[in-house]
Amino acid sequence: MAARNTARKRAFQILFEGDQRGADVLTVLADWIRLSRTDTRQPPVSEYTMQLVEGYAQHARRIDELIAQYAVGWTLDRMPVVDRNILRLGAYELIWVDETPDAVVLDEMVQLAKEFSTDESPSFVNGLLGRLKDLKPSLRREEA
Repeated sequence: MAARNTARKRAFQILFEGDQRGADVLTVLADWIRLSRTDTRQPPVSEYTMQLVEGYAQHARRIDELIAQYAVGWTLDRMPVVDRNILRLGAYELIWVDETPDAVVLDEMVQLAKEFSTDESPSFVNGLLGRLKDLKPSLRREEA
């Protein structure tokens, strides 16, 4: 599972970079893939990283709506950029990737928050994604 952990971290980095640059995440993904093929110092972009980024891009509007709706006391704009992108990635994998157990998604996103964000971020990420996990059946019905 270390490969999936690395894939999630890279997907988060791509989402973060896109957010910071104001660039489309699919463009950033393409840049990462191109660089990994031409520069041996760049790590390869795995299939799972591509699946996560492309999946997020496909559902980005709905994911941002959900985060904004359930983030108590935070607007999407005011949210720390790191947290916002961890939540985006986690919401996509939690709601639309059936083969990953919910507990794994929550744990992985909390670990990313511990590694890249503030001391308060892991509990914030866990709480919001936990709420989305509880609502997952109704959220999926709303999309149908």
